[in-house]
Amino acid sequence: MDLQAYFTRIGHDGALAPDRATLTALMRAHLAAMPFENLDVQLGRPVSLDPDAIFDKLVTRRRGGWCYEQNGLFGRVLAALGYDVRRISAGVMRHVIGEASLGNHLALLVTLEGRSWLVDVGFGGTQAGPLPLAPGEDAQAPYVVAVRETEGWWRFEERYGEGKPFSYDFTTAPADEALFARRCAELQADPESPFVQNLVVQQRRGDTHRTLRGRVLITRGPAGETRELLQNAEALIERLDQRFGLTVPEAAGLWDAICARHAALFPDD
Repeated sequence: MDLQAYFTRIGHDGALAPDRATLTALMRAHLAAMPFENLDVQLGRPVSLDPDAIFDKLVTRRRGGWCYEQNGLFGRVLAALGYDVRRISAGVMRHVIGEASLGNHLALLVTLEGRSWLVDVGFGGTQAGPLPLAPGEDAQAPYVVAVRETEGWWRFEERYGEGKPFSYDFTTAPADEALFARRCAELQADPESPFVQNLVVQQRRGDTHRTLRGRVLITRGPAGETRELLQNAEALIERLDQRFGLTVPEAAGLWDAICARHAALFPDD
């Protein structure tokens, strides 16, 4: 793996010692450079778990990706720098969906300073820095994030303002890689998959977080929250480029499907 190409991609030219300061700096730089996105799924292109394919997509072709790609790449970088890193399986909203959610998210545990830290650059950018694996909350503006223990599971939660938390559950056991492969295939092919049904692009830059879900662009930051309803395919391509750094002109071909999905979800708009 070409580490220098990765550091150039995320704009990191600082220290590389395997300590908490470097880990935090790398997380923030990675998040600011590589958005969470499912454009390939929407465009009908296969998403690979192959490390070389992930590097080519995220670093060489300057794209983003989802958890298997983002945390897959970040975990390899950390290991190459000398961090003690473990891939772990998680289930998004497991307490609602049940055991079927397990393996639908990849996160990382890093052992550092004699304790374990939850590290995640693949959950849409809400976690801005490593979290100790111990019950507690941390204000990582514009979100409050938390780690909790619940019925034999660890739970990561993110919350914006007074809204309901969004979460995933996990254990500290090493990831089930075969399960990841099955879930990755299902999430990009199953008609009921939220990634098949909806365009999703998310990114944190500093204390500002943006989410593009279909036609709706939400920006959260120091000034509060704003929402924009995109009006045409040209606006979609411009926002992908200017807000998320993604040059994907072929995404214009998704516009009719995006509008149909929006109409089904929000018939009164």
